[in-house]
Amino acid sequence: MIRASVLTFALLLTTGLLGTEVNAAGDAEAGGKLFSRTCGGCHQVGESARPGFGPELNGVIGRTAGSTTGYQYSEAMKSSGVVWTRETLAKYIEDPKSVVAGTRMIFWGISDPEKIENLLAYLQTFP
Repeated sequence: MIRASVLTFALLLTTGLLGTEVNAAGDAEAGGKLFSRTCGGCHQVGESARPGFGPELNGVIGRTAGSTTGYQYSEAMKSSGVVWTRETLAKYIEDPKSVVAGTRMIFWGISDPEKIENLLAYLQTFP
């Protein structure tokens, strides 16, 4: 009886932990829809992406802020020293001016962590 309880507990614990990791990875399809509605007016991704009102975002994760060619970044962005990891990009999506004070990006942020994770999952599909 005790062994069955321990096994059940272990199974529930493992399932819960693995479920959290899957959710933390985000839903790229949902992120794509959100990107189109929220980010797509200024940013592009994909094979034919190019700068518009904002820089193109292919390969943004791992890139140094203000470093792509063909886009004129603000001095604040160029000199920020920020490298776009999942963590820094998540913070930036939530509150851009808290990560790069003086950014020209006019965006008030997204407070929903699930939406942020979905956007990040979508952006990761464009290395």
